[in-house]
Amino acid sequence: MAKEKKLVEQITSMDVDFAQWYTDICKKAELMDYSSVKGCMIFRPYGYAIWENIQKELDARFKELGHENVYMPMFIPESLLQREKDHVEGFAPECAWVTIGGENKLSEKLCVRPTSETLFCEHFKNVIHSYRDLPKLYNQWCSVVRWEKTTRPFLRTSEFLWQEGHTMHETAEEARAETLTMLKVYEDFYRDCLAIPAITGRKTEKEKFAGAEVHIPSSP
Repeated sequence: MAKEKKLVEQITSMDVDFAQWYTDICKKAELMDYSSVKGCMIFRPYGYAIWENIQKELDARFKELGHENVYMPMFIPESLLQREKDHVEGFAPECAWVTIGGENKLSEKLCVRPTSETLFCEHFKNVIHSYRDLPKLYNQWCSVVRWEKTTRPFLRTSEFLWQEGHTMHETAEEARAETLTMLKVYEDFYRDCLAIPAITGRKTEKEKFAGAEVHIPSSP
């Protein structure tokens, strides 16, 4: 049997170059386009509509569990980052810095948000005064900037759309229960809304978030 003719010649065959096939699909489906900034992309209407649906579904699930949306600044002072050096170390090679504001050199460098842990910790310090203020169940929808060497549309770009939950609890047991609850929320969402199988489990040391510590309550 003669080899079937490709239906769309502009799309690279999967068996020739899988990575290029993926990129061709994203562009041909009009999900995205490349911007004039290397490593960044434009969400076209179809692509952004997918994100809007993801946000709508997850946001409803978060709020059902009592989470509230907040928004943190895009810029993080260098001095604030330095308070958590172990945490920052994992992001240091990917950080983008602002050193000039208008026509003036800034007195302190500002990091363009690689993540928001330091900002949330600073805020929690100011608003939590006793156990009566707990729990705090906060969520943020934002964008993140990490100056990647290798990028791929939707999978990893220098700026990408982001969701992050930050919660504070009275006890380690409550924090662990929250973690497992949210893990199930993500698992169900992947399976039921995105039709993507999800395998949950503990991260390896290499995959663990920079500066993260794991405390598991002892069994009774």
